Order: sequence, then structure tokens, then C-alpha cells
Amino acid sequence: MGVKTMNKTALLVIDVQNALVSEHPYQEVTLINSLVNLISSCRDKGIEVIYVQHNDEDDESLSRGSFGWQIYDEIRPMESEKVFHKNYNSAFRNTGLKDYLDGKGYDTLILGGMQTEYCIDTSIKVAFEYGFNLLIPEDGVSTFDQSDMTGEELCRYYLYRIWNNRFGKVMSSGDIIRSL
Repeated sequence: MGVKTMNKTALLVIDVQNALVSEHPYQEVTLINSLVNLISSCRDKGIEVIYVQHNDEDDESLSRGSFGWQIYDEIRPMESEKVFHKNYNSAFRNTGLKDYLDGKGYDTLILGGMQTEYCIDTSIKVAFEYGFNLLIPEDGVSTFDQSDMTGEELCRYYLYRIWNNRFGKVMSSGDIIRSL
């Protein structure tokens, strides 16, 4: 899969919200730095940055309007940038995101954020099914330790056993930035 970018590319930043970052996910500092650099580079090159924000009324820390629900300050959207709200693992289900992307003519998505095995995995697979080319920053996704796997093991497993060259191309954020 070749790297196709430029004016048909958008960056999707999924679920990097205060409640999740405050729980200190795997490679927290690397994750935030990678996303800051991707966002800045995309903005500089005129590539749209789109945010997806999870709402969970059953989890007080992610209920709409709470501090934990807010997008993490270091990567917060500019006033002019789109934010889609979701209630499911998929960034696409009942959000209007697919129609928006289609309306803009995007064919390639750079997709990063949290949590690797839930919302990122689901969103990657749905985007793939919709026909988008995907670039996944290996240092721009994260999750938490689970009972049977560490956050690092989960990230490596999904990045290199599930996603890479099947659903998209896994690259460092630096390589993605250089390809823009």
C-alpha cells in the first residue's frame, strides 16, 4: 500500500480526553508528543484535523460536559476544527463522520488516539471497510495494562499483528509527517 497524502487526507484524533490521559496510559508522554507533532504538521500543511470525543453517561468521568470528558488540553482543537461525538467504540456509528469525510472527498486518514483495543481498533476496521487508506502512527496510539496483557503488549499486538499491511500502514509519526 503506497502512502497517498496531500489534499485528500485528514487526521483523526480519537478519545484523547482528560479522564483517560489522567490514568497514565502506556507511553503517555510519547503519545501526546506524537499527536502534538502530527496535529501541528497537519495544520501547517492545510490537512484537516478532526477530533472524535467519547460520551459515556454511565461513566461519570466521561459524561458530556465533565472535566474528564474534555479533550486533553495539549492537543485541544482550534475553534474552527470539527469535533464528532460518539457513544460507541466506532468513530463512525451514528456520528455523521462518514458523511462528512465523503463530502470533503477524503480518501486517506491518519488515525491516532486511545484506546488501542477498543475505539482505535473498531474505528480502523470500520474505516477500512468504508474504503479509506489508513496511516497509523505507531507512537500515536495507546491503551492501559489489562489483566492478561500490558498496554505495551496490546499496542504491539494490534499495530503489527492486526493492523499493519492488513487494514493500513503502521509508521512512526515522524515518517508520516515526512510523507505529507
